[in-house]
Amino acid sequence: MAENQDQANSGQEANQQQEGGFPLQVVTQYLKDMSFENPGGVDSLTNLTEAPTGTIRVDVRVDPKSPPDIEVTLFLSVEAKAGDKAVYMVECEYAGLFRLGRVPQDVVLPLIMIEAPRLLFPFARNLIALAIQAGGFPPLFVNPIDFAALYREKRGEMMAQQSDGNQTVN
Repeated sequence: MAENQDQANSGQEANQQQEGGFPLQVVTQYLKDMSFENPGGVDSLTNLTEAPTGTIRVDVRVDPKSPPDIEVTLFLSVEAKAGDKAVYMVECEYAGLFRLGRVPQDVVLPLIMIEAPRLLFPFARNLIALAIQAGGFPPLFVNPIDFAALYREKRGEMMAQQSDGNQTVN
């Protein structure tokens, strides 16, 4: 029975490849830039009296290459503070080169802005945790990010800006 399932999966993959390939393929992925700062040095590690709190920034950047390839960069930034003092800051730009298959035009942007960063996120998250741990702090595991919600929010902002720009003044 397992052989039948494997044959069915192989048949589906062959059909997808004949119809223009998978919707989104990872060609390669790589670390573009990484930065870790511990401004207090050893004092941050030995004199820490309260658990740090922090903020996490997320951004997705797109750079079209020769069609059908697109570079997508996931930017994550973490800043931890104890009171008003910075304990550590880490920034990571993790990118991938993606190849778009034959998909309808209305699917392209969601693939690039939702699926591509979703595929990159676990690797960037791991690099952030390792950098913080190498800095002498307990590793921070960034919670999963809802890239679909971020996409909807950004798209709503862009549509609002367009409608504001299209209004005429009497």
